[in-house]
Amino acid sequence: MHTPSRREFLKSTVTTACSAGLTACGFGEVLAASPASRSTLRMPPSAPLPIKKGVLLDMLPAKLSYADRMKMARDVGFDVIQALTTPDQREAEEIKKAAAAANVRIDSVMNMDHWKYPLSSSDAAVVEKSLAGMRTSLHNAKLWGSDAVLLVPAVLNPQTSYREAWSRSQKEIRKLLPLAEELKIVIAIEEVWNKFLLSPLEMAAYIKEFKSPWIQAWFDVGNVLLYGYPQDWIRTLGKSIVKVHLKDFKRKEDGYEWVNLGDGDVDWEAVREAFREIGYAGSAITELKAGDESYLRDVSRRVDRLVLGHP
Repeated sequence: MHTPSRREFLKSTVTTACSAGLTACGFGEVLAASPASRSTLRMPPSAPLPIKKGVLLDMLPAKLSYADRMKMARDVGFDVIQALTTPDQREAEEIKKAAAAANVRIDSVMNMDHWKYPLSSSDAAVVEKSLAGMRTSLHNAKLWGSDAVLLVPAVLNPQTSYREAWSRSQKEIRKLLPLAEELKIVIAIEEVWNKFLLSPLEMAAYIKEFKSPWIQAWFDVGNVLLYGYPQDWIRTLGKSIVKVHLKDFKRKEDGYEWVNLGDGDVDWEAVREAFREIGYAGSAITELKAGDESYLRDVSRRVDRLVLGHP
């Protein structure tokens, strides 16, 4: 997605997160669980990873119909699509038909109201708008045959402390669990530039506290480069990762920029090895700028080489 809320939110230096809301016991459980994820039977080192290549619907040319966009995604080599929350039922049905006609699966939904209306807000009206947006996303997922909805759980600001973001967001997300379980859709928590869940241990503990198979992790490879290493996050989150976003990030003397896969600072070989170690076989969705067929075909080939490990 190319909105300021996802790509431009954090312009200043990211600071170390406090551990508010995390008990020593919680961290201990996560630390104790880490070796188990690393002992998972590895895939053969020479075999390409069985990850499904995906593309964000917004990366496909907006001037085309949904049918033509879906067909292009399939033609350039993508297996799955991530669509955005679509409140209009007719439009949602059109997206479903277009995907079916192109024989491409909509495997996940990007929830859209969690930035403008964060679940961590102290304003009940704001929170209710956020919950309503998530309910729409969950019903979209059911209609489209998806199995996960991406959720940014909280947004820190001068009015919302770390501890408040933790407790408020968990309280509200628990209200969504009955619907998620009924529809059989995972709520996938993403780490993003919201000044929250700034370490893999925190994210693992936050998810673990729900004690629910319907709350898991959505891992974004590019988002952690300012304050960590993707391969470390992958190994720490382990089997809780149900979906992945692919982005690359380039540090510069005067700041940074989002770049195409392989043109930034991500150590893709290390990332690929970490995915191999945890046995990840879900989807990996490219979240880059939009482009034409030639550009998308190049992105698809980069995923083959950098992420899947094709020669």
